[in-house]
Amino acid sequence: MRLSILLQYVLPHRFLSRLVFWATRWTFRPWKNFLITQIVKRFNVDLSEAQTPSLDAFEHFNAFFTRELKAGARAADADPNSVVCPADGRISQAGPIKDGRIFQAKGQDYTAAELLGDDEAALPYRDGSFATVYLSPRDYHRVHMPLAGTLRETVHVPGRLFSVAPAPVAAIPRLFARNERLVCHFEGEHGPFAVVMVGALLVSSVSTVWGGLTIPPYAGRITRSDFGGRGIRLERFAEMGRFNMGSTVILLFPVGTVALDPSLVPELATRVGMRIGQLKQ
Repeated sequence: MRLSILLQYVLPHRFLSRLVFWATRWTFRPWKNFLITQIVKRFNVDLSEAQTPSLDAFEHFNAFFTRELKAGARAADADPNSVVCPADGRISQAGPIKDGRIFQAKGQDYTAAELLGDDEAALPYRDGSFATVYLSPRDYHRVHMPLAGTLRETVHVPGRLFSVAPAPVAAIPRLFARNERLVCHFEGEHGPFAVVMVGALLVSSVSTVWGGLTIPPYAGRITRSDFGGRGIRLERFAEMGRFNMGSTVILLFPVGTVALDPSLVPELATRVGMRIGQLKQ
């Protein structure tokens, strides 16, 4: 096993993530402008799409990282029955869930029950479909709704904070089911669906539009929040949350509800709002 992968097991994940959380919110102008400039240059970030393209306008690095885009910079697929991509990034994997198992990478998979932290909640997805989108540092880091839905429950599942870059994903067994994550259960017109926001090394902070900052604090046990009856409905393509730094979004759909596009191959570049599938009538 490569040294870089072995280090993933011994690094103090949460301690390092807490340091990064603090460092990316420091408002000292030379510091935050230095960080922003380094990321823009290294990852060729297109700031012309940002609602606020000036470095000085960002209060701190995290404000840059979670930047809002100009109106019209992203648009939902015109077909109202299409399933749209929740995030800019790249497809990690997508396809059928086979007997409750989700493909991670060659030789690696995990179960829907492990991912969701709940055997019963995983039952509708046993033979359904999934799509995994990886966000890199250059990407827009707000997460949008793939379908219209009403929020039923969120589940904060504790775990590690392995890197979700391609090499660790290929090497670390059940990585997405081991990392800290926020599972968001929605009820749509065609049944339930789940949006899972997976934390990662140094980039483990998650916010939602209905609850604000959700991670951290990090969980010591599975924590459920019931939103039934509160009327939190989000339309297709609406913003639902953001990664304060980046990570991975996993979508789960029950059998018979969504036909994913066959074009969703690993490393396919994605943009919020692009079509990734179609609702079955």
